[in-house]
Amino acid sequence: MPAITTEIDFTTNDLIRYMLQTNRFQNEDGSPAADRIEAGMAYLNTDWTTIRYERFASPGFDPEHPYIQDIDPDWKQDPNKRRDLSTYLGLKEVADEQFEIIKSGPNNEYTKAENSLLMCQRVDLWCAGEAEVESAIRHLVMLGKRFNSNNKHEEMEDTDRPDFITEFYPGASDF
Repeated sequence: MPAITTEIDFTTNDLIRYMLQTNRFQNEDGSPAADRIEAGMAYLNTDWTTIRYERFASPGFDPEHPYIQDIDPDWKQDPNKRRDLSTYLGLKEVADEQFEIIKSGPNNEYTKAENSLLMCQRVDLWCAGEAEVESAIRHLVMLGKRFNSNNKHEEMEDTDRPDFITEFYPGASDF
């Protein structure tokens, strides 16, 4: 089926806000799921700036390094690293628990909400005429511009840029 799409750069917080606004947190009987609603609201209030800052509190060590289990599998038993990273570990544990509660809903409600939000960036063109195609393109371009530019300016200011490398790519062994 012909369709027009745009790439919307939404975050987990945007998805949780969407789920809260559209009453997606429901029990199997259709009643609101208070535990997941509370977890969603708490997750939205997570202090990610402090988590990002405290992540590098132990000099020369990154607890989220993708190969940390291969490099240093017993890092959590190291008293110096545990002491340095205590704030990070506490905040991260709470955020992870909240996220697991959010995702624990029946009938894959989290995945369905994610797919629903993804479908907001798609306009099907089955039997569409020239005017409908032009209108769909305008709508999606404006939606993409507004949403993507707002997120980038809102969440990533010049002072928020990380001081350390956050992505790791394995290189060739002969370098």
